[in-house]
Amino acid sequence: MFYLYSMAFRFFRRFTKGFFVTSNIIVAILFLLGCYAAWFNPNRFWFLGLLTLASLYLLLVLFIFFIFWLFAKKKFALISFVTIVLAWVPLKQLIKFKLSSDFSLSKNATSLRVMSWNVEHFDILEHKTHPERKGEMLDLINQYEPDVACFQEMVGAEKDSTAINYLPAIKKHLNFSQYYYNYESQNDFDGKHHFGILTFSKFPIVNKKTIAPNNSKNYNENFQYVDIKKGKDTIRVFNIHLQSLKFSKENLKYLYDATQENEVKIDGSMSIVSKLKVGFVKRKLQSEVIEKEISKSPYPVIVCGDFNDVPNSYAYTTVGKNLQNAFVKKGAGLGRTFSGISPTLRIDNIFVDKKFEIEQFKCVQKKLSDHFPIITDIDFKK
Repeated sequence: MFYLYSMAFRFFRRFTKGFFVTSNIIVAILFLLGCYAAWFNPNRFWFLGLLTLASLYLLLVLFIFFIFWLFAKKKFALISFVTIVLAWVPLKQLIKFKLSSDFSLSKNATSLRVMSWNVEHFDILEHKTHPERKGEMLDLINQYEPDVACFQEMVGAEKDSTAINYLPAIKKHLNFSQYYYNYESQNDFDGKHHFGILTFSKFPIVNKKTIAPNNSKNYNENFQYVDIKKGKDTIRVFNIHLQSLKFSKENLKYLYDATQENEVKIDGSMSIVSKLKVGFVKRKLQSEVIEKEISKSPYPVIVCGDFNDVPNSYAYTTVGKNLQNAFVKKGAGLGRTFSGISPTLRIDNIFVDKKFEIEQFKCVQKKLSDHFPIITDIDFKK
């Protein structure tokens, strides 16, 4: 009897050890694929985009395995350790390993302060019930006094001075001298306003252009650039908004509510996965068009926008090719920029030319939109 018990115990130990080792290896492989997903074409390997979204959670599981093996069987802790070492370069795009970053409201006289913010229409749908929200957003912008501000998901009006988001009035309130607003006339909001992308500048805008890949009329697929004149220097500023996930209220309810019936869960997950797939593929195409335009610029570039994708994704890596990311240089922690769904989503970015020195960076974690504004000070390298 004792012999049978001993055999069963040894079998259980071997099975348990094998299970945990195999699980650790599988998580390690998935984590590496998520970190290096940018190496793969999203047209064929779109599902790897799901692993980029899960990268930080997979990293947490790897760390738990590492601690577990330190107490159970130290040599197997090497699985997690070696995996993290192999992923160290892309990992630095995901996490800035310091707790906080200082940001001074005052800036150097020669510096350029840039803000990027998905303003979620300046909360125009709630303006009648919460008119103070727009004022709080404008006050925040004025508090940081950016020289250039790139807004995505803007709903604005240029012709009707009675409109809620009358752009000349907003320009004056924010002390900007010029702006460029691009939209398609059919993207009408209420007869006065349109959906578009907006760039404000305190410096002269000497050139401007809207680029619509494949002649798209959807403002969510178009992007713009402006050339600003700062002293003797000309700088090209890109304002982009890559394909959004377009989650419906039902999709979001599915993500937040774990108590739904099984059939509803299956339908919800299939809908979300299909939208994620479309997003990965469309952002791949959009990012390649943007990267091509960046490469043609005769001037140093700044790229601001809502990428709707995380670091190490194909779109992030393609647009950021040969550029510096302001958060990676001067940010801290995870750098979350999207207030919903997950605390790990850094989907808004400011990239700058390597001719610039990034002096400071801040993500203002104040929930006035579903995105947090990001701000950086830059100057030409001496």
